[in-house]
Amino acid sequence: MGNKKEYSNESHVSGQANKPLSLPAHALPYRVVAEELGANVQDGLAAADARSRLEEYGRNELDDGPGVQPAKILVRQIANAMMLVLIMAMAVSFGISSYIEGGVIAAVIILNIVVGFFQEFNAEKTMDSLRSLSSPTAVAIRSGNGEVVPTAEIVPGDMVELKTGDTVPADIRLLEAVNFETDEALLTGESLPVQKDAEATFDPDTGAGDRLNVAFSSSTITKGRARGIVFATGMKTEIGSIAAALRATGRKHRPVKRKPDGSAGAHRYAEAWGLTAGDFIGHFLGVNVGTPLQRKLSKLAILLFGIAVVCAIIVLAANDFSNNREVIIYAVATGLSMIPACLVVVLTITMAAGTKRMVQRHVIVRKLDSLEALGAVTDICSDKTGTLTQGKMVAKRAWLPSKGTYSVGTSVNPFDPTQGDLSHSDAPPVALGVRNEQDGNQEGDVMPYEELLKDNSPLQDYLNAASLANLAKVHESADGWKGRGDPTEVAIQVFVSRFNCNRQRLTEEESWGQVAEFPFDSDVKKMSVIFENKSTGKTWVFTKGAVERIIDSCKLVTWELGSQPTRMNTEHRDQILQNMEALAAQGLRVLALGSKVYQGEKAASGEEYDRNVIESDLTFHGLIGLYDPPRVESAGAVKQCHQAGVSVHMLTGDHPGTAKAIAAQVGIIPRNTQAISKDVADSIVMTASSFDKLSDDDIDRLPALPLVIARCSPNTKVRMVEALHRRGAFAAMTGDGVNDSPSLKRADVGIAMGQAGSDVAKDASDIVLTDDNFASILNAIEEGRRMFDNIQKFVLHLLAENIAQACTLLIGLAFKDSTDLSVFPLAPVEILWVIMITSGMPDMGLGVERAAPDIMSRPPQSLKTGIFTMEIMIDILVYGFWMATLCLSAFAIVLFGFGDGDLGQGCNDSYSDRCDTVFRARATTFVCLTWFALFLAWEMVNMRRSFFRMQPGSRKYFTQWMYDVWENHFLFWAVIAGFVTIFPTLYIPVINHVVFKHEGISWEWGIVFVETILFFAGVEAWKWAKRIYFRRQARTGLGKVPDLESKVFENYMVQGFESSQTADPEKKVDVDNSS
Repeated sequence: MGNKKEYSNESHVSGQANKPLSLPAHALPYRVVAEELGANVQDGLAAADARSRLEEYGRNELDDGPGVQPAKILVRQIANAMMLVLIMAMAVSFGISSYIEGGVIAAVIILNIVVGFFQEFNAEKTMDSLRSLSSPTAVAIRSGNGEVVPTAEIVPGDMVELKTGDTVPADIRLLEAVNFETDEALLTGESLPVQKDAEATFDPDTGAGDRLNVAFSSSTITKGRARGIVFATGMKTEIGSIAAALRATGRKHRPVKRKPDGSAGAHRYAEAWGLTAGDFIGHFLGVNVGTPLQRKLSKLAILLFGIAVVCAIIVLAANDFSNNREVIIYAVATGLSMIPACLVVVLTITMAAGTKRMVQRHVIVRKLDSLEALGAVTDICSDKTGTLTQGKMVAKRAWLPSKGTYSVGTSVNPFDPTQGDLSHSDAPPVALGVRNEQDGNQEGDVMPYEELLKDNSPLQDYLNAASLANLAKVHESADGWKGRGDPTEVAIQVFVSRFNCNRQRLTEEESWGQVAEFPFDSDVKKMSVIFENKSTGKTWVFTKGAVERIIDSCKLVTWELGSQPTRMNTEHRDQILQNMEALAAQGLRVLALGSKVYQGEKAASGEEYDRNVIESDLTFHGLIGLYDPPRVESAGAVKQCHQAGVSVHMLTGDHPGTAKAIAAQVGIIPRNTQAISKDVADSIVMTASSFDKLSDDDIDRLPALPLVIARCSPNTKVRMVEALHRRGAFAAMTGDGVNDSPSLKRADVGIAMGQAGSDVAKDASDIVLTDDNFASILNAIEEGRRMFDNIQKFVLHLLAENIAQACTLLIGLAFKDSTDLSVFPLAPVEILWVIMITSGMPDMGLGVERAAPDIMSRPPQSLKTGIFTMEIMIDILVYGFWMATLCLSAFAIVLFGFGDGDLGQGCNDSYSDRCDTVFRARATTFVCLTWFALFLAWEMVNMRRSFFRMQPGSRKYFTQWMYDVWENHFLFWAVIAGFVTIFPTLYIPVINHVVFKHEGISWEWGIVFVETILFFAGVEAWKWAKRIYFRRQARTGLGKVPDLESKVFENYMVQGFESSQTADPEKKVDVDNSS
């Protein structure tokens, strides 16, 4: 916990605070608890006070054990398949008295363990810190503002707001609870939710399960909302008291299958132990742990181990299975040349670095599997409010049928009701455009609110409904106006505050008392409250919600000024919908308001009101239009998605007109709708009711899936994901509410909102956006593609190098000395040197390489092929064979072109004058291979563009490559280190002859330089051929290159739709979009 002051857990009393109160919190009235904790029930703690309390009480965390464990990391470095191969090679070397080779392999093992340990230790620390970032958050009131705070930073005295779907961050003494229930099964074992009562107090000895005025840490809120003061955090909470029992580790062995009577035969025990042994071996080899890509690469490593064994057998067979020490060590070296010793370690480090980089771009990765999936996303299904838009709602229009339209002028602070003029026009929204054309006055006459309210009972009824059917709080504090709550409700509360009808004033000064509350539900799309006016004794129901749902619940409407409410008829409904369409066409989110006097019986304690009865026979009061402007970056982000081959769908609860207006502004739907038939235009923007009426077959027959679905329900989101899957798409889905969990789980990548999202949604997601911004989804996709690219790069580099070494050694079997034994073109220590120096560090450098300039201009990657695309596999072979060809030619030129061709005798073991040419040829081959491997790493920075022209827009035609190699400092110094360390191995006596089995070279450097030029020429020629091929392929597939909009929306054009209908004219799909 890291507490600065020690408050012993041993003396801690259940129900007490971190620093004991006069009585346990549940035994005290909440005002006393707040007073003793020094809490402010109005504005919460000040930021400085919260920081000092965090220092005093420590972080709000359970003791989760030792965290990152160096000992376990060290064991993992030693006990793995790759290390086992090296240990076996070392044992063989020592067994045949090849002490130098054995010692070098031992040094390689130690170096591998040390480097791997520190790299993985840092990666584990990074992942551990990221896990804390993805932990639940809470809404704490600090300095009067509602702030999203990590649960670990909640302190005693914090005022916290709780809503359905949240996880309670600490033990909280409730101040206010409305229909509030929590699931405490984790704590008490009680399977049913527990209803809370903030006003009650209990005996100090009351058990945890009966403390109805306390919300316990880690319990889940199943219903309602509440507000309370934190009194216990971390290990001082009730859940902290039993944390040890909850930290039981998973079983390491498979259970025995038993009969109903509990007995089991011997074969069942054998089966269980067999499966347990299989799990252990799979874990050891890495094939059943980690992400899918990690498992796939572990399987690749095993395959390469098998190939290495075959290569060793080929070496022995070519030398008649001689037991000569030189032949055996040659076989071991050939086998080692195929082992990618650092493959899995580099992958782990790359993924850890990638997740850390994503945090800087406002994305927290909860599940590592999603890193691989992000680069393959073909469709994004995004919410509108707060994601594509700013989430800063402002009420711009209010329409009352009997009074006309009220408008709000421009204001700088959306929370300040004193800014912005109020104006009134007797025209409805549908007629405002006509009036504007005639007299230029669209807003109407500016008036003070007192004059607008004078003798205006319809407006007063409207304001009462808007103010009381609202959970937001807007108030003025010392440093200005503050608003907290849902952005929609805050905007409405600011609007009513302009008329001095703030909810707080009505409840405190005008004797309105809340009786019950029905929270907003995404299925019914309404929220209602029951209030009692204590001055009149009447009980009222106030409701707000989606316009279609409200008018269906309304029986009466005041249509004419001065008249009594009349029965709502079809004509009234049509005119209401027309005015709603007029407001929605301006990009406004439109809600309706209604109310009634409740004549029924008050529900008894423990009983609930029938929501269907409460929300029926209402009186319609009017509409309110709220503007939520698109984020500045949304249009650009959507365009980049389209350039990247990713389709964007908007799934929103808003009205179709509002959704369509915002979608057009950000580029989700095409601007040129004239080229689209009416039927297809209707399928572009659909309502959830229209979409849900279609069967799966009907949806599959649509020419393309809708780009916008309005009035969306949770089930609609699930059906959309399933429809995308049936079309072979790879879908990402955003969500923030409890009901979004099914669609988040069903999507290939579930994306939760970090600020507005519930904890349940975050638990169901793969990644969390810390800023709730659509552009951050694009960042995540770009990072996913960059990581996928980099993994391809280092795997290509590693395997091409392995093939080059193996081919050089296997073809080199043809070089035989006078005793008919094969002569090494590369000595065993040289091979190990190349593996360690030119593989590990450069590959780590490739793993952190920046994104290619065109990374978001390519189509999504395919997870079916994975990293081993046909291009990658051909590249591996081409580069591997080309390097092997050059290495063998260098060996042959020195030996036969400039030498006498004498392979000597015993040149694999020791230096002699007769072996001088062989040692020089071997040194030349070693330098060539080392340089090739190092320069190949630079060539792999971009697998298609020329190394000398990686930035096509640059005007530094001859020097750009210098800037490019310096851009990645890690890779630059890894290559330079490999380049420089060659020289000591060549020219230091004893090391060159005895250890590396080669001789310092002189004129042979000319061959090295020529071979290097040929290496670059060959690689650049291959890249050029690939560029030509892919350009021609692109031209063949596209013909005339269309503009981006035509390309993106080609499936919605008239011809595509007509051809699909012609193919099956009898199966017309109903895509009616009326609402």
